[in-house]
Amino acid sequence: MTIRLSLLSLPLLLACTAPAYAQQPPLPEWDQLTPAQRETLIAPMRDRWNASPGHRQRMYDHARSWQQMSPEQRSQARRGMHRFQNMSPQQQREARALFAKMRTMDKAQRQELREQWHRMTPEQRRQWLEANPAD
Repeated sequence: MTIRLSLLSLPLLLACTAPAYAQQPPLPEWDQLTPAQRETLIAPMRDRWNASPGHRQRMYDHARSWQQMSPEQRSQARRGMHRFQNMSPQQQREARALFAKMRTMDKAQRQELREQWHRMTPEQRRQWLEANPAD
């Protein structure tokens, strides 16, 4: 049995196979969410909070700093998080070490370190990482 699709049937096919969430109306603002909807959103954070007592201050500080960011800063942070998630474990170690070091620097020093990093050979980078481990 052969199924033939015409260009006219393509939109219908796509509409039938689209994810269910694409067909649902948008959710309301936070204050209009039901308690069950709020619970669905909050539960993962509560689980992380309860499972990591040693990281609670860090999580709280991150949430406060996130609230103070502009939309552009938030967008840039999201792009950085996605880029980090796609790095190899070695690249992640390097990024953590560089970020930890850059936290203590002013803007000009950070730029100089970036430029220096790009000029380094793999061996020089390895040596730098040994001398400047991530926290």
